[in-house]
Amino acid sequence: MGLEVKGDMIKRGEKQVSGKEKKEDEENKINPSDYSCEVILEKTTKETANDRKLPSDAFNVFYVVKGEERLDVTRSGKMVNVFDFYYDKYGNVKKIDYGQGTVNPSMWGYKQPEKKKRRK
Repeated sequence: MGLEVKGDMIKRGEKQVSGKEKKEDEENKINPSDYSCEVILEKTTKETANDRKLPSDAFNVFYVVKGEERLDVTRSGKMVNVFDFYYDKYGNVKKIDYGQGTVNPSMWGYKQPEKKKRRK
């Protein structure tokens, strides 16, 4: 059983996706973890990107989308992984710089566990 919409049969449970939503889905299909990357800050400013509390393996990536220059902070073991990710996702990478972070990458984001109260 189905429903006919604009000459197409749509089966039960299927969702019809408009052209705009299809374009957004294609853009979101690229996953940073496939490139061994982690995006820390998106569309940020230079002041927040140069924070010393970021990990030392973070890179500042400058790229252009629709005439607008953007800056992201992305961490990865190799700069080539960051380039591959942004080139595949946006296509226009202007430059990639080393970040100003000083925190050891294995300690970044670590939260010390709470101490349990002792019985007296």
